[in-house]
Amino acid sequence: MDSVNETSENKGSMWDLDQKLDQPMDEEAGKLKNAYREKKFSALLLLRLAFQSLGVVYGDLGTSPLYVFYNTFPHGVENPDDVIGALSLIIYSLTLVPLLKYVFIVCRANDNGQGGTFALYSLLCRHANVNSIPNRHRTDEDLTTYSRFRFHEKSFADKTRQWLEKHSYRKNVLLLLVLAGTCMVIGDGILTPAISVLSASGGIKVDHPKMSNDVVVLVAVVILVGLFSLQHYGTDKVGWLFAPIVLLWFLMIGGIGIFNIWKYDSSVLKAFSPVYLYHYLKGGGKDGWTSLGGIMLSITGTEALFADLAHFPVLAVQIAFTAFVFPCLLLAYSGQAAYLVNHKEHVVDAAFYHSIPDSIYWPVFIVATSAAIVASQATISATFSIIKQALALGCFPRVKVVHTSKKFLGQVYIPDINWILMILCIVVTAGFRNQNQIGNAYGTAVVIVMLATTFLMILIMLLVWRWHWILVLIFTALSLLVELTYFSAVLFKVDQGGWVPLVIAGVFLLVMVVWHYGTVKRYEFEMHSKVSMAWILGLGPSLGLVRVPGIGLVYTELASGVPSIFSHFVTNLPAIHSVVVFVCVKYLPVYTVPEDERFLVKRIGPKNFHMFRCVARYGYKDLHKKDEDFEKKLFHNLFVFVRLESMMEGCTDSEEYSLYGQQTAESRDCLLDNTNAMSSEYEHTIESGNSIVPANSPLRHLSFRPISLGQTSSQNEIDELEFLNSCRDAGVVHIMGNTVIKARKDSRLYKKIAVDYIYAFLRKICREHSVIFNVPHESLLNVGQVLYV
Repeated sequence: MDSVNETSENKGSMWDLDQKLDQPMDEEAGKLKNAYREKKFSALLLLRLAFQSLGVVYGDLGTSPLYVFYNTFPHGVENPDDVIGALSLIIYSLTLVPLLKYVFIVCRANDNGQGGTFALYSLLCRHANVNSIPNRHRTDEDLTTYSRFRFHEKSFADKTRQWLEKHSYRKNVLLLLVLAGTCMVIGDGILTPAISVLSASGGIKVDHPKMSNDVVVLVAVVILVGLFSLQHYGTDKVGWLFAPIVLLWFLMIGGIGIFNIWKYDSSVLKAFSPVYLYHYLKGGGKDGWTSLGGIMLSITGTEALFADLAHFPVLAVQIAFTAFVFPCLLLAYSGQAAYLVNHKEHVVDAAFYHSIPDSIYWPVFIVATSAAIVASQATISATFSIIKQALALGCFPRVKVVHTSKKFLGQVYIPDINWILMILCIVVTAGFRNQNQIGNAYGTAVVIVMLATTFLMILIMLLVWRWHWILVLIFTALSLLVELTYFSAVLFKVDQGGWVPLVIAGVFLLVMVVWHYGTVKRYEFEMHSKVSMAWILGLGPSLGLVRVPGIGLVYTELASGVPSIFSHFVTNLPAIHSVVVFVCVKYLPVYTVPEDERFLVKRIGPKNFHMFRCVARYGYKDLHKKDEDFEKKLFHNLFVFVRLESMMEGCTDSEEYSLYGQQTAESRDCLLDNTNAMSSEYEHTIESGNSIVPANSPLRHLSFRPISLGQTSSQNEIDELEFLNSCRDAGVVHIMGNTVIKARKDSRLYKKIAVDYIYAFLRKICREHSVIFNVPHESLLNVGQVLYV
């Protein structure tokens, strides 16, 4: 805000007039007292939540034993010591990455319980001004869920923040890092079902060795089609039995591991010594180094662990992993290694299924297939969630988003993306036809996501946690040592299937970057072409036009100022509605905005202009539905605003106050009850109960004149309420800008391709704003503009 004050000194009286008559909503934004506090759970409830987390969080990580050794030794095992060395690498990879890094460190970097790359990015956006769309304002910090810390001047955290904010290219690099990690997660959503289901289906050939591989692929495709066809029911409905399946799966692989260690070779337990890890890396040569790409598959699903954190407390996830998942995985891999030491020939042909005792083969096969479906479900759900977050950031074309659960905010279904994922997943499964190449592709996607998380965590530790730089350096060194080692290994397999996630991520990244570029340019255009209040006042109360009965809702991305589409509208049409409300739907870097803090309402200009602004604020997990309920809440807030504004005129206060300052819950409820009672004859659709208006008003500081909360409102207030209600009954028209972006003639070729072809194509196939908002065609008015960039 200092830069704003500096620039204001050099501006003229026109700018001063705008500041006086149309200030941002500082006064309208108040901070509720019920700040977020992490819930405390009883021991019994924690154990129950830990059990439930098995089905959502650990499905992907738990199915890795199906294909790790096969992808590590695709050409067979020559020396039994290689199996011991590979097992040692698996043990220490599981210990360093999922256990130490993610479960005990990264999971703590959640955004009020939300995980994933966008959650990390939202934390950074709150602690540093790095958001690429410059719509940040101090009123946003008053939200209950905003939760940011202040920096001490000249501290290392403050210096880091200043370094990050100093140049715009650093903000763009940070956004590209987040988007790259997001695109790789989308790649996981394609590759996880492919490799998990194909690996589980491959167990059929163990019982029927002569069966064609085409049959296995066909079975996998049928399962995948069924899996994606059930997505519209939502995780809450199709996943009620996930936890028991995964629990049974972990018990089975742990028990089989103990059996194989006891029966075949208990000496494999010496792999817990890091000496064998060292010997494996030293004596393996290039083949040993490239085999790390297969070993890395043992930690796939770790990112899903963090991304699917939303529904469970961190402590429950930590208990489930340390007490159950981690030991079972160690036993499963150790048991397979014991079997392979004595049966080296089975490593290239479904080693897991060969290691199962014959008497329980088919039950294990059924549970393994079910667990593979569970793992796929968790990754697909995470993909839907992360694309929803990209939509809120303005980085993805508008698509239909459906909430599938009233209980869980984060459970969404995106039909268009679901069918795209299904097609790509079937193409990958039928195209590669074997686990090895899919495993190479899978490993490439996973390691890039982990690297992106590591770099984001460095900034989180410095800016949010304010750790000492030495601790940050230790974390960074250990993480990069493991992840860069695996990254160098998967680079050798780019031509053996590793190119697939790079191509998929590249396409999605191009879509996101181009769409975000268009979004930023649209916002900058609105910012720079705002209409001055001097021009509005010069038109007079009638705005120089005929004021026809009705309410015009003018949609804009601006939270302050009059958008250019309004001037474009009034200069081309001879009439405007009696009441004009500028509606701004604004997404903030928080996971959700509480309902009673969602709306801000204020008046623009003098009363006889009948112009208002309404800012509706949403988090990246919230779903904005422009339906009758939204419209009802908007008008409810408008009526409450008029009532409260009238009461402020009958109050005196020795101190400067705002329209929505500090307000007790009792005074707010009293005000709402009185407002509903006074305007019930005009506002028959107002909902009783909690208001969506910010809850902080200075009523407890005010001394009233003859007016009191229980008395009749002033005649002016009643007249305006009647006027607003009659205008709404006359009709509500939704006025939306339809800005077409084109590249200038002198633009470079790449910009012309990006803007005139790619962005234009995406805009043509994506959903219109009116469809997203459910605006009826009969009440929609588009105002066209052309923007040259």
